[in-house]
Amino acid sequence: MEGLVALDRPLVIAHAGGDQDYPHSTLYAYTQSAAAGSDILELDVMLTADGALIVQHDDTVDRTTEATGPVNELTLAEIQALDNAYWFVAGFWGDQTRPAEEYVFRGVRTGTVEPPEGFGPDDFRVPTFREVAERFPNHVLDVEIKLQTGPDGEEDPATGIAGAEVLAAEIADLGREDSVIVACFNDDVLEAFSAQAPTVATTPGEAALLAWFTRSGELDPSVGVVQVPFTYQGIPVVTLDTVARVHDEGREVWVWLSGTDVVETREFYAELFALGVDGVIAGRPAEAAAALAEIVG
Repeated sequence: MEGLVALDRPLVIAHAGGDQDYPHSTLYAYTQSAAAGSDILELDVMLTADGALIVQHDDTVDRTTEATGPVNELTLAEIQALDNAYWFVAGFWGDQTRPAEEYVFRGVRTGTVEPPEGFGPDDFRVPTFREVAERFPNHVLDVEIKLQTGPDGEEDPATGIAGAEVLAAEIADLGREDSVIVACFNDDVLEAFSAQAPTVATTPGEAALLAWFTRSGELDPSVGVVQVPFTYQGIPVVTLDTVARVHDEGREVWVWLSGTDVVETREFYAELFALGVDGVIAGRPAEAAAALAEIVG
């Protein structure tokens, strides 16, 4: 995308730092995926109880740490004390049924296990958005604003709007307006973000994207990147026709794979690149980079 990434080849985008190969959303993961050749780092953000913007996918800490509880009921200090690699096993994100010895990074955060060379305990905690942005000043960040659960047990758009306002302020304070693209499933949250940060690139929310895909609506002319799932409710999305349609409109298409029940292999990534996609949001960025290298030389 002009103004964000200027390369004459498709982009490797590390999903949560490469969550199939490295502990989800840790500085260790982002560092490893950057070293593996990722062009863009993808991350999810939400607010803690004390209003800190953290890099976190779920609205509880249950799936990655030794603790349980909603993110919006825990302070930044409480969350960052946790072991964010506690349940990590390569290829089995969030699987808490493996033998204990397979959780190879468990205890690095708390100092009971020696960290990998060049890293420390803090690289295995839940980072803030600012920590990632400052650690990787030369990488474009693909940031998804997450909604948290409200009192009724449903996702509350107000939590996303609150996060959007903090994200907009932090992007401005860091001077990252030209190196961030923002996503959210909720179109109202995206609208609120753009009202605060009108020059920061965004990609369409679910409602806008679905209307475009079914040809019942058109995308805003300012949209330069369309981020789409590989499939949607069992319907193939990433096809030669879809890619051609995006390109005919003068846009780029980036594909995300999490939750779409695909096996991320080098061969699968090669098939995606062969379809002409402009970016792959990969859980295994080293394999995606290797697939791309075999294609472009």
